[in-house]
Amino acid sequence: MQVNATQTIGVLGIALAALACGDADDREEMTGGDSGLTIGQTGITDTDPTGDSDDESGIGSETGFDTTPPDPTAAGDEGSSDAGCRAVDLLFVIDNSGSMEDEQANLISSFPGFINAMKSQLSEDLGYHVGITTSDLYSGSFDCLQEGALITQTAGGGASNQACGPYTSGKRYMTEADDLEARFSCAAQVGIEGDGDERPMQTMLAAVSDPMTGPGGCNEGFLRDDALLVVVLITDEEDDHEAMGCSNGMVNTDPQDGSAGEPDQWYDQIVAVKGGDERRVVVLSLVGPQGLAACPALQKCEGGIVGAEVANRVIDFTNRFTYGYVGPVCEPYGPFFSESISNIVTACDDFTPVG
Repeated sequence: MQVNATQTIGVLGIALAALACGDADDREEMTGGDSGLTIGQTGITDTDPTGDSDDESGIGSETGFDTTPPDPTAAGDEGSSDAGCRAVDLLFVIDNSGSMEDEQANLISSFPGFINAMKSQLSEDLGYHVGITTSDLYSGSFDCLQEGALITQTAGGGASNQACGPYTSGKRYMTEADDLEARFSCAAQVGIEGDGDERPMQTMLAAVSDPMTGPGGCNEGFLRDDALLVVVLITDEEDDHEAMGCSNGMVNTDPQDGSAGEPDQWYDQIVAVKGGDERRVVVLSLVGPQGLAACPALQKCEGGIVGAEVANRVIDFTNRFTYGYVGPVCEPYGPFFSESISNIVTACDDFTPVG
């Protein structure tokens, strides 16, 4: 598979419509044509076109997850001692605004297949750091009230409302020594009481900044020079201030400033964190591509929030990376993660340590 493959998405069929965000009864029928959006190949994968599967996460034998370990004699798999990543640092940036309850459940159910496939297809000697942050200053981080602080406990409506640590690292991130499925399930259910002015790019950059990951920082030790950085972004809104329309003709004009900066600046900053080589970073973005029956246009109107907003700025940022991949936030994530494993494997094989 070519890295960062994209294609223009139109309205998908009835099969994908059954996978709409939230309760299908609450979604309005989408109208309109092609938005011109390009997303990763996984954005149109449906492993259960009948909708009969009991596993709505997209995980299992039919998702495309290949858990067969790679051939150690294959070129680039275990090459010279100087080639390949020695570890993987996984950062999940999860929108915790009022419309994200279903998406958080989708992520939690998809995570086991994702991490297990990664462990199977990468070297068994790799170490993992897994950190979670939100799209604003998270009120559940009582012991570190800073944007980008990794989650150790959750609070608020829709959250697990648990202390998810302590982790075996003694820090704010999980490792392979933790029960990752249980710990992730706790920490990733961050709830839906976050700021409606989502700033996922800003919190992402804060989470991996030198002040946060260096000595004495909230996320001390999370980033490693010999680790591939994998960032997973999950949001149903654009990171900006644009107003959204309602079916009744009214417009929600609540100001939303979004993250500071622009896609090119976000790209430069995250690449600088990894020594200036963008191939040391994999970005996987689950966002709202309009034009899919499963993702009608986002509307914040009387009666609740439906659909997902086209996140062109987040997509622009993601597609700047050799190993960037975009998929729809309104569908099961198993197929998307399955397809993205090849990006991670290739990026790990090509990795050179920082410094």
